Amino acid sequence: MKIKETPLKDCYIIEPTIFEDDRGYFYEKFNEQKFEDLTGLNGHFVQDNISKSSYGVLRGIHLQKGEHAQAKLVSCLEGKVWDVAVDLRKDSPTFGQWFGIELSPENKLQLYVPRGFGHGFSVLSETAIFSYKCDNYYNKDSEGSVIWNDKDLTIDWKLPADVIQLSEKDVQLPSFKEQNF
Repeated sequence: MKIKETPLKDCYIIEPTIFEDDRGYFYEKFNEQKFEDLTGLNGHFVQDNISKSSYGVLRGIHLQKGEHAQAKLVSCLEGKVWDVAVDLRKDSPTFGQWFGIELSPENKLQLYVPRGFGHGFSVLSETAIFSYKCDNYYNKDSEGSVIWNDKDLTIDWKLPADVIQLSEKDVQLPSFKEQNF
């Protein structure tokens, strides 16, 4: 397993070591001890979530705040997504900056999104199955969010605006400046 830094503090790309031959392949998807040794961060996850979405679906930008904040380890099990992490930690040197990466079963990459970050993804393939490992349990009262097309963040979601599909809830999210992070 290789850990690659992103431009955002504490946000990492995890690249597995793949053992491949004519029968197929094997790789260790995650190893808590290796992750902690390489990053110095807690890699203990308590909840796994899976979502399936169709082309053009954009989910985000979401986060959990306060004592229910969540770090996430995300990957794409089927299809292809553009995954985005936004640093929403006021005391961070990368506050208000975002990072995006394509995730797919072909590249087998994962993104570690630390607590205090917003997260979202857009589906670039016909369908996608997306996996989230979370280090804290979901709590509805701790939800936070930022509108997907925030004019200050200027996130490139790798999709034409006219194909983007949002949930009713995600259409009405507040802007980055309207938040108190």
